[in-house]
Amino acid sequence: MSIKVKRSHAQPISRLLNKSGDIGQLMRQSRLIDQAQCHLRAHLPEEMRRHIFVGGFKDGRLTLISSQASWLTWLRFEQSRLLTLVHQLPGFEAVNGFTFKVRPIRPVEAPLRNTRNLSVTAGKTLADCASDTHNPALRKALERLASHAPTQ
Repeated sequence: MSIKVKRSHAQPISRLLNKSGDIGQLMRQSRLIDQAQCHLRAHLPEEMRRHIFVGGFKDGRLTLISSQASWLTWLRFEQSRLLTLVHQLPGFEAVNGFTFKVRPIRPVEAPLRNTRNLSVTAGKTLADCASDTHNPALRKALERLASHAPTQ
Protein backbone atom coordinates (compact mmCIF):
# COMPACT_ATOMS: atom_id res chain seq x y z
CA MET A 1 0.00 0.00 0.00
CA SER A 2 1.35 3.39 -0.88
CA ILE A 3 0.56 6.77 0.50
CA LYS A 4 0.17 9.46 -2.12
CA VAL A 5 0.71 13.07 -1.25
CA LYS A 6 -1.99 15.50 -2.32
CA ARG A 7 -0.63 18.46 -4.18
CA SER A 8 -3.31 20.91 -3.09
CA HIS A 9 -2.81 24.23 -1.42
CA ALA A 10 -4.38 25.25 1.85
CA GLN A 11 -7.51 27.29 1.36
CA PRO A 12 -8.02 30.55 3.18
CA ILE A 13 -10.64 30.38 5.91
CA SER A 14 -12.73 33.06 4.18
CA ARG A 15 -13.21 30.79 1.16
CA LEU A 16 -14.20 27.88 3.40
CA LEU A 17 -16.76 30.00 5.24
CA ASN A 18 -18.26 31.43 2.05
CA LYS A 19 -18.81 28.01 0.49
CA SER A 20 -22.17 26.35 0.84
CA GLY A 21 -20.53 23.39 2.57
CA ASP A 22 -20.86 22.14 6.11
CA ILE A 23 -18.39 24.53 7.74
CA GLY A 24 -19.95 27.62 6.20
CA GLN A 25 -23.44 26.53 7.19
CA LEU A 26 -22.32 25.71 10.72
CA MET A 27 -20.70 29.13 11.10
CA ARG A 28 -23.80 30.90 9.76
CA GLN A 29 -26.02 28.96 12.15
CA SER A 30 -23.76 29.74 15.11
CA ARG A 31 -23.86 33.45 14.23
CA LEU A 32 -27.66 33.34 14.05
CA ILE A 33 -27.89 31.58 17.41
CA ASP A 34 -25.54 34.15 18.94
CA GLN A 35 -27.69 36.98 17.56
CA ALA A 36 -30.81 35.36 18.99
CA GLN A 37 -29.17 34.94 22.38
CA CYS A 38 -28.00 38.57 22.51
CA HIS A 39 -31.40 39.85 21.37
CA LEU A 40 -33.35 37.75 23.88
CA ARG A 41 -31.01 38.57 26.74
CA ALA A 42 -31.37 42.28 26.04
CA HIS A 43 -35.14 41.96 26.55
CA LEU A 44 -35.12 39.66 29.59
CA PRO A 45 -35.21 40.87 33.19
CA GLU A 46 -31.75 41.56 34.61
CA GLU A 47 -31.77 38.64 37.06
CA MET A 48 -32.55 36.13 34.28
CA ARG A 49 -30.02 37.19 31.66
CA ARG A 50 -27.11 35.07 32.78
CA HIS A 51 -29.28 31.97 33.25
CA ILE A 52 -30.87 31.68 29.79
CA PHE A 53 -29.04 30.30 26.75
CA VAL A 54 -30.14 29.66 23.19
CA GLY A 55 -29.22 26.06 22.46
CA GLY A 56 -30.13 25.64 18.83
CA PHE A 57 -32.66 25.96 16.06
CA LYS A 58 -34.28 22.92 14.48
CA ASP A 59 -37.56 22.23 12.70
CA GLY A 60 -38.85 25.75 13.33
CA ARG A 61 -38.29 25.56 17.07
CA LEU A 62 -35.73 27.55 19.03
CA THR A 63 -34.25 25.68 22.01
CA LEU A 64 -33.85 27.67 25.23
CA ILE A 65 -31.70 26.20 27.98
CA SER A 66 -31.50 27.10 31.65
CA SER A 67 -30.02 25.51 34.74
CA GLN A 68 -33.23 26.08 36.74
CA ALA A 69 -36.76 25.03 35.85
CA SER A 70 -38.17 28.16 37.50
CA TRP A 71 -36.65 30.39 34.81
CA LEU A 72 -38.09 28.22 32.06
CA THR A 73 -41.53 28.32 33.70
CA TRP A 74 -41.45 32.10 33.46
CA LEU A 75 -40.37 31.83 29.81
CA ARG A 76 -43.30 29.51 29.08
CA PHE A 77 -45.70 32.21 30.28
CA GLU A 78 -43.92 34.75 28.06
CA GLN A 79 -43.78 32.61 24.90
CA SER A 80 -45.92 34.89 22.73
CA ARG A 81 -43.86 37.97 23.63
CA LEU A 82 -40.59 36.08 23.08
CA LEU A 83 -41.83 34.79 19.74
CA THR A 84 -42.53 38.38 18.67
CA LEU A 85 -39.01 39.36 19.77
CA VAL A 86 -37.43 36.49 17.84
CA HIS A 87 -39.40 37.33 14.69
CA GLN A 88 -37.74 40.78 14.71
CA LEU A 89 -34.42 39.13 13.86
CA PRO A 90 -33.61 38.37 10.22
CA GLY A 91 -33.42 34.62 9.67
CA PHE A 92 -35.81 33.75 12.48
CA GLU A 93 -39.11 34.47 10.74
CA ALA A 94 -39.73 30.71 10.49
CA VAL A 95 -39.60 30.14 14.27
CA ASN A 96 -42.98 28.86 15.35
CA GLY A 97 -42.24 27.86 18.94
CA PHE A 98 -39.74 27.05 21.64
CA THR A 99 -38.29 23.93 23.16
CA PHE A 100 -37.34 24.39 26.80
CA LYS A 101 -34.62 22.31 28.42
CA VAL A 102 -33.18 22.24 31.90
CA ARG A 103 -29.47 21.47 31.80
CA PRO A 104 -26.73 22.08 34.35
CA ILE A 105 -24.64 24.98 33.14
CA ARG A 106 -21.13 25.02 34.45
CA PRO A 107 -19.22 28.27 34.22
CA VAL A 108 -15.93 28.16 32.37
CA GLU A 109 -13.14 28.00 34.90
CA ALA A 110 -9.54 28.75 34.15
CA PRO A 111 -7.28 25.81 35.00
CA LEU A 112 -5.28 26.16 38.17
CA ARG A 113 -1.84 27.49 37.54
CA ASN A 114 0.98 25.21 38.55
CA THR A 115 3.46 27.48 40.29
CA ARG A 116 6.76 26.31 41.59
CA ASN A 117 8.89 28.05 44.16
CA LEU A 118 12.61 28.51 43.72
CA SER A 119 14.58 28.66 46.94
CA VAL A 120 17.04 31.43 47.71
CA THR A 121 19.99 29.03 47.60
CA ALA A 122 18.90 27.64 44.22
CA GLY A 123 18.63 31.19 42.88
CA LYS A 124 22.09 32.03 44.19
CA THR A 125 23.54 28.85 42.63
CA LEU A 126 21.98 29.71 39.26
CA ALA A 127 23.30 33.27 39.46
CA ASP A 128 26.79 31.96 40.28
CA CYS A 129 26.63 29.57 37.31
CA ALA A 130 25.53 32.45 35.07
CA SER A 131 28.48 34.59 36.14
CA ASP A 132 30.93 31.72 35.39
CA THR A 133 29.44 30.97 31.95
CA HIS A 134 31.02 32.39 28.78
CA ASN A 135 28.10 31.58 26.44
CA PRO A 136 25.91 34.74 26.36
CA ALA A 137 22.66 32.89 25.52
CA LEU A 138 23.17 30.40 28.35
CA ARG A 139 24.15 33.20 30.73
CA LYS A 140 20.99 35.13 29.90
CA ALA A 141 18.83 32.02 30.42
CA LEU A 142 20.44 31.22 33.78
CA GLU A 143 20.01 34.82 34.95
CA ARG A 144 16.37 34.74 33.93
CA LEU A 145 15.87 31.53 35.93
CA ALA A 146 17.72 32.96 38.93
CA SER A 147 15.47 36.04 38.89
CA HIS A 148 12.52 33.82 39.93
CA ALA A 149 14.06 33.21 43.33
CA PRO A 150 13.18 35.56 46.19
CA THR A 151 15.94 37.98 47.12
CA GLN A 152 17.16 38.44 50.66
